[in-house]
Amino acid sequence: MEIFNALRLKDVIGQPTIGKSCRPWLKDFAATVFGSYNPETGKRLISEYLLTVSKKNTKSTIAAGCMLTVLLLNWRDDGEFLILAPTKEAADNAFKPCQGMIQLDPELDDLLHVAPNQRIITHRITGASLKVVAADGTSVVGKKATGVLVDELWEFGKRPTAQNMLMEATGGIASRPEGFVIYLTTQSEEAPAGVFKDKLEYGRKVRDGKIIAPHFLPVIYEFPKGMLKRKEHQKPENWYITNPNMGLSVHLDWLETKYGEAQEAGEGVLTVWMAKHLDVQVGISQGASAWAGIKYWMRQADPELTLQSLIERSDVIVGGIDGGGLDDFLSLAVLGRDADTEDWLHWQRSWVFQGVLEERKKEAPRYLDFEKQGDLWIMKEMSQDIIQLGDIAEELDDSGKLAMIGLDPAGVAEIVLELSRRGIMSDRIVGISQGWKMTGPIKTLERKLADGTFWHGGRPIMSWAVGNAMARAKGNNVEITKEVAGGKKIDPLMALFDAVACMSRNPEPPIQSIYDREELWES
Repeated sequence: MEIFNALRLKDVIGQPTIGKSCRPWLKDFAATVFGSYNPETGKRLISEYLLTVSKKNTKSTIAAGCMLTVLLLNWRDDGEFLILAPTKEAADNAFKPCQGMIQLDPELDDLLHVAPNQRIITHRITGASLKVVAADGTSVVGKKATGVLVDELWEFGKRPTAQNMLMEATGGIASRPEGFVIYLTTQSEEAPAGVFKDKLEYGRKVRDGKIIAPHFLPVIYEFPKGMLKRKEHQKPENWYITNPNMGLSVHLDWLETKYGEAQEAGEGVLTVWMAKHLDVQVGISQGASAWAGIKYWMRQADPELTLQSLIERSDVIVGGIDGGGLDDFLSLAVLGRDADTEDWLHWQRSWVFQGVLEERKKEAPRYLDFEKQGDLWIMKEMSQDIIQLGDIAEELDDSGKLAMIGLDPAGVAEIVLELSRRGIMSDRIVGISQGWKMTGPIKTLERKLADGTFWHGGRPIMSWAVGNAMARAKGNNVEITKEVAGGKKIDPLMALFDAVACMSRNPEPPIQSIYDREELWES
């Protein structure tokens, strides 16, 4: 800590030391990183750290100071230390504070060799090096780093190859008992995905005591759920909670000005601003053209609602199917009517061909998350989707409660054929007109959400699809299409609208023979 506190900040007026200019929270974090190492055994007891904090709270100072200090105190000859940044610009931002600290200290300038073009700092005696790397597919191959700092983890969450990249970068730590990884990040401008989502959720579980992991230290500056629910995060007097450097590197009057500008720009811009400056996780994107039902979507989530519970609770069930090309999700929405309350209950499943992971690399981590959650099947062989859809439809039909299935009539011949093989004939398969003719189901679902009589399972794939839906008014009609959604997937939501069109007909369960009623046989 003597070394860390003595480092000078070149880009701060007066060029003060860290010890004199930085808040206790920052020095406490650094002290924990240094103090978790046992010098007698040479082993680090806490090997992973996660710091999530709002923008402008001196993350670059933490990165530069911590990594420069461990380089100076490292005892391993030719040891390697990495700062892994998502882009070249981010790498430059991480390297320049290190360079500045060295330039301001003649003793460090003699001890360390700086190569700005390669962004490498080398210890002249031990040969150990600190390298700042802009991440790409080959930049970390073969590295045997003792310590790694990953800057802006949220950016890595967008990359389908990030998991392998981080494994490659941190792989050397397994053979170095003094090794460590530090993850620094703000919140993402979109719903968390990929490695960022995994680390954030794991960190929260460790923080909350749901997982016991002595090797992992999460420090997460975010509002409690109760404050978010009460919208207390929107009050400037509470912004210090996620801005521990308030009054130094970030100022309340500046935040208030930018908050006002974001409010004027619309809901979408405001959501991103709160993610970056208040560390509020993005749930559903609510842009100016967002579908009206989005306001009530999260409120109507019931995590206990599964397909089995839907079947058990419902007196009648309908289905909705939305398909398309190889780049689209084939989606099945199941909608049941609660036998006691007459509320509508929703469950969904989607399928997509694995080629989409290459075609939409930016979205690939999100699709893989949906697969882990059990809501999206990524197929290796064609026709798997239709067979699995048929299996679910047959399960629904066997319940004796399936009244009808609605779908877009265009390009669904194979689906209709598969349903007929399962005993669901054309008299229970309904064509649902698309485009502006979908206005009725769209507005019906809006009302059911608003009055609290529609429930869904709170699945991330549906929240994502709902957030992607943008509405366009045509006179008194409302249209939601893939084109309007800007290429983002809305297929699961469109399948739900098809199911809503069916349930709006107030269907009754199929008439069955009395010989199919088990209670009569039992009596």
